[in-house]
Amino acid sequence: MENPDRIKKTCNYNGVQLETVWLKTKRPYTEGDEVPEELKATHRLHRPFHPRTYNPIPEIICHQDVGVKMRDGTTIYCDIYRPVDVEKVPVIISWSYFGKRPIPGHAFLYHIGVPAGTTSEMCKFESPDPGFWCRNGYAVANVDPRGVGFSEGDLTFYGKADAQDGYDFVEWVAAQEWCTGAVGMAGNSQVAICQWFIAAEQPPHLLAIAPWEGSCDKYRESMYEGGVPAVDFNCWLQNSLIGQGYVDDMKENAKLYPFINEYWEDKAAKLENVRIPCYMTVSWSHFHMHGVFEAFRRIRTPRKWLRAHREFEWPDAYSHCNLEDLRIFFDRYLKNINNGWELTPRVRLDVMDAYDYDYQLHRAELEFPLERTQYTRYYLDAENMTMGLQPFEKEAKVSYDAKEGVVCFDMAFDEETELTGYMKLHLWVEAEGNDEMDLFINIQKADENGKWLPTLTLDEPHPGQWGKQRVSRRALDETRSTDYHPVLLQQYEEKLKPGEIVPVEISIWPSCKIWHKGQKLRVQIAGHYIREGWFEPLRWETDNVGRHVIHTGGQYDSYLLAPVIPARYTAKGYTYR
Repeated sequence: MENPDRIKKTCNYNGVQLETVWLKTKRPYTEGDEVPEELKATHRLHRPFHPRTYNPIPEIICHQDVGVKMRDGTTIYCDIYRPVDVEKVPVIISWSYFGKRPIPGHAFLYHIGVPAGTTSEMCKFESPDPGFWCRNGYAVANVDPRGVGFSEGDLTFYGKADAQDGYDFVEWVAAQEWCTGAVGMAGNSQVAICQWFIAAEQPPHLLAIAPWEGSCDKYRESMYEGGVPAVDFNCWLQNSLIGQGYVDDMKENAKLYPFINEYWEDKAAKLENVRIPCYMTVSWSHFHMHGVFEAFRRIRTPRKWLRAHREFEWPDAYSHCNLEDLRIFFDRYLKNINNGWELTPRVRLDVMDAYDYDYQLHRAELEFPLERTQYTRYYLDAENMTMGLQPFEKEAKVSYDAKEGVVCFDMAFDEETELTGYMKLHLWVEAEGNDEMDLFINIQKADENGKWLPTLTLDEPHPGQWGKQRVSRRALDETRSTDYHPVLLQQYEEKLKPGEIVPVEISIWPSCKIWHKGQKLRVQIAGHYIREGWFEPLRWETDNVGRHVIHTGGQYDSYLLAPVIPARYTAKGYTYR
């Protein structure tokens, strides 16, 4: 390695020794430090290391920069907030890689859509607010894991090594004299993801988790979603870390190991080992979505609850009604209060309509996917750019510029139709002038005249339920795939030959939307991600040149498999769903 900021180490991943690349993290500069001019643009300010006990507000005591030794002797640091004049309380842990307390005055900087004053200055990014939880009889432990901030060691970005540290911290904090021995975990996004891994280690005193908006498989759901690399976006997150050691360099390791192996499997949570009560949430418009539904299906506990909504994760997480909902969940499982939580519907769905309107809120369901789903094929016709319920006999094709082009297939519904669940797009495709295709799919709603009717997230139009696929990675994992939910194997490539037409099965992430009579279902196909004005720098490293060709009709039975949900009751124009 020529770069002095990178080293190589041999580590154990799922029982296999692999050489991996590690990146030096940015030093935690604090107020008063002399920061070299060349680093000012890239290094974030960090709160100073200052072990102390103080009162941030009269009702709360904070033990700051408390050192905790892991099983191998490494010391990590945490801040613990707890209510004064309460002898013993349960504790809620926030475990994440982006700093255990905010810079002064910056509590609201990263919570877009959350008005100032909603959270306190003690609130860590995407985490439980001590200003709320301590007043409700809980302690909050904000942790800088190994390699983060002033915590010692090197950071494994998700995986068993990080989860074992989480196990050790759970058991340490449960034994503190002020703790009842009941421990939970909460937080959204990256704070949620870590919960799956730590809960899978089954620490005895971890009694309940609340992973809100947390994916569970770094490779399949983020780095190579549908086989299309998104390495640069993920390294934007990785490169923002502050610490004194190294972090495993996913960008360089993706070059070493571009297909799924033990390194990447270590970054997929062992969901089957999660056996404790779990309350999860998911936004229909968030890139964490697939992982939440995967976790809901696979964790092995009957005490699991799912709430699916249209809002962005931050306003949802700090809404007063949702905080109260979460408090009742933790009161039940961390305080053993019989408060009726078990009567909460197992699944609650917000059925989207258009813009910021929802057709239904908190609709109660027993499972997901819904048992009453009627999977329906809508066949594509490239001659007229339409879709229909019957296969088209005549073969046709349509092409578009691989880098900039877009094609759309529309079909009007002749009655009110709800699509809730997993979708799949079965396409016959050909590449002209290249041996590769990267496909980007959006499932949209349009009015009777073809005008797009988006849903809004943070007042921005969302492009629709999505799927992606690199065609050379089209081979399926037959052990995990279902007819409605294909899973890619991602262990080798099959490049396209000139003139070769191949079928692909593209997984579309779950939907929950109503189409009124006369409105149109639209399948949008492109060679690039389509979204404008969004604050997150989402990007994919595509390999698209020449033209993409979509084949339909005859032997090329291209279709969308959609989850139609029948009405539960209808009478004289009234529909109950």
